[in-house]
Amino acid sequence: MVSSGPKPRPGGFAALMRNTNFLKLWGGQIISQLADKIFLVLLITLAVSYDASYELPGSKASAVMIANTLPAVFFGSTAGTVVDRYPKREVMSITNVLRGLLVLALILIPKKFTLLLLVAFSESILTQFFAPAEQAAIPLLVKEENLLSANALFITTMMGSLVVGFAVGEPLLSAAAAIGGIYAREMVVGGLYILAGLVLALIAHREVVQEPPHGMNIWRDLQDGFHYLRKNKLLGNAMLQLTILYCVFAALTVLAVSLAQEIGLRPNQFGFLLAAAGVGLILGAGILGQWGEHLHHRPLPLIGFLIMAAVLLVFAFVHNLWMGLALSILLGMGASLIGIPMQTLIQVRTPPEMRGKVFGFQNNIVNIALSVPLAVAGILSDLLGLTIVMMGMGGVVAIAGLWAWHNTRSVLEDAI
Repeated sequence: MVSSGPKPRPGGFAALMRNTNFLKLWGGQIISQLADKIFLVLLITLAVSYDASYELPGSKASAVMIANTLPAVFFGSTAGTVVDRYPKREVMSITNVLRGLLVLALILIPKKFTLLLLVAFSESILTQFFAPAEQAAIPLLVKEENLLSANALFITTMMGSLVVGFAVGEPLLSAAAAIGGIYAREMVVGGLYILAGLVLALIAHREVVQEPPHGMNIWRDLQDGFHYLRKNKLLGNAMLQLTILYCVFAALTVLAVSLAQEIGLRPNQFGFLLAAAGVGLILGAGILGQWGEHLHHRPLPLIGFLIMAAVLLVFAFVHNLWMGLALSILLGMGASLIGIPMQTLIQVRTPPEMRGKVFGFQNNIVNIALSVPLAVAGILSDLLGLTIVMMGMGGVVAIAGLWAWHNTRSVLEDAI
């Protein structure tokens, strides 16, 4: 099998722990990721309390979530083109400080639901600049042979913050309000964002950014990014595999309610299945990050797709709680074998002047990939039945994995 990425350096996470600039980037990620999750909890809490005379609290919560999601679909690629023109450290630091100030502004502005939607929308726009800058900063601070471990650590942190952030969000905000008053909630979340910005500002790396010859032209930059991805088949295949991965997880988020009932859980306990998949992702990331050099020449994405396909097919016939949880963990481990190597490949094969555009486009595609299955998975389950949908997903995942692996191998062999 021809390798598609850099050979990881022996030492795993230990090599990263000696890189002080990476540790600052990682620390900023941890704080900002926690702030993101707690901010969503705060938004939902405030949504049902603002304009209390209005009815439909569930619809208000959904409106806030939509306002916080739409910028990712519409502005992800555009933000990426802007990120390429500025030092990543400054972009990451400033966007976090601005996000913190936006949250603190909730203390001062009138308690109107429409203004809360505006804050949610504006905060998400800033996030679209932060996300590609963060991804583009990793290969600037980490040597190529350590990128697999770095991405594994970032995936671990992302999943950990998802579990921890939502778990501690409500108790933390309640405790803050009890101790410091009702506005202490905004101060905690805003303070976390500002702290993340200050930590990221401490990164001691001077990035030289070359101004494109045609000056500021966002539309031309977008075209350049699209043309580059279309010509580079290796990156296109990697992006496709990540898109398939996120589509599967988005569909499972909807189907988890029915799956939970099939294995003996109550519908409102579907989170156990998602948490188990998160545990699997963390385990897989840990294995790749620490011992990736021993697995470098294995077709990891193909193995990951086949594991996920097998889990989906078996899941269609499982009615045992512990078997269901074990399969969810295995599903997460299979996903890590796809997501981490493909993200590393994109970082390695993308030139520095194109990283913002590529990661902005990736952010755009990922959010679309998350949205479409959320809309259709439940409908297909109702029309065709859960078993047929799960088997169909398993078949599609297996075929897509084999096809992507074959294409990637062909492109690499042609390049030799």
